[in-house]
Amino acid sequence: MKEKKSPAPPEKTPRWAEGAYEKAGTGEGLSTTPHITPLFSFSRIGIIAGNTFMHLMRMKIFYFLLVFVLIWLGLNIFKLPHTAGPESVGAEELRLLKAPLVGTMKLFAIIIGIVATALLIPRDVEDRTLYTILAKPVPRLDYLLGKLFGVLLLILAGLFVMTLLLDAVLAYRTQIILSDFEQVGRVLVEQQQWSQKDFDGAKVELLSHGVTWSLQAAILVIFFEAAIIAALALLVSTFSTSTLFTVVISTLVYFIGNFIADGLDHFRSSSGIGEGTLNELAAKVLFAPFPDYRPFKISDEVIAGQIFPPDILGSLALSTGLYVGLYVVLSWFIFTRKEI
Repeated sequence: MKEKKSPAPPEKTPRWAEGAYEKAGTGEGLSTTPHITPLFSFSRIGIIAGNTFMHLMRMKIFYFLLVFVLIWLGLNIFKLPHTAGPESVGAEELRLLKAPLVGTMKLFAIIIGIVATALLIPRDVEDRTLYTILAKPVPRLDYLLGKLFGVLLLILAGLFVMTLLLDAVLAYRTQIILSDFEQVGRVLVEQQQWSQKDFDGAKVELLSHGVTWSLQAAILVIFFEAAIIAALALLVSTFSTSTLFTVVISTLVYFIGNFIADGLDHFRSSSGIGEGTLNELAAKVLFAPFPDYRPFKISDEVIAGQIFPPDILGSLALSTGLYVGLYVVLSWFIFTRKEI
């Protein structure tokens, strides 16, 4: 009598295959419908952005903050020279305090936007992290967006810390200068060298150089500039074979963008062509890929004490979104056709 064999247990689905196919509606077996990875996922982008942020922190890029702190301490230890008259001596001192600090913040944001972004893809290729990520599978658009947002998060965090230091310094110095100004101003009013209107106007001018919403908006504009240059560096890195090439090209485009509007104005005036002509249209098309940074220079005017127009902030945010979106789409188009 032959021994009856027990049926073999069903094979277990490998872990790598879990989720690759969807269960049939009856629960019996597997359907032939493959699980399609969505092209865009906020969770994947967030994870990649967080990992990129931590990776950049480990690269000690935040040492730029040390330079900012040293400059900040030096400007507060030594008294800044000034040549303004008595009616604007306090405002001039605050302006001389703000200008180098905000300039340092802008330098930090631009350098991080270019250098950090230029290092992302080459380093991932070098340590083979890129192959692991794309084999998950992770869509290349999610990878690019995650890397870009990680850099922007680092820039935003750095600017936030620097803004806190800047506001603290300005608030402290403004109170000291305002106290001295009121004492001197009252004496000048009593001696009839100043009218009350002159005193009030000088006080308003002094306060306009302190901690204001216009100053915070100007710092936000610096972040907009850094976002555009970071997206541009990401685009260059998708077809570049060298990190140095990406840094050089991105820096060159940044400087071109700062003078492109002035160059077009000079070309229009020297050639004598009017607006709307074919030559002017050709020049605009030629320089269209280069971002025009002249509207972003309003932050320099705020440093001089002018009020930041609220409507300008919205238009600059829209321009930033358009440039970043354009560069990301071009990066995705090139990166998807790149053999890795």
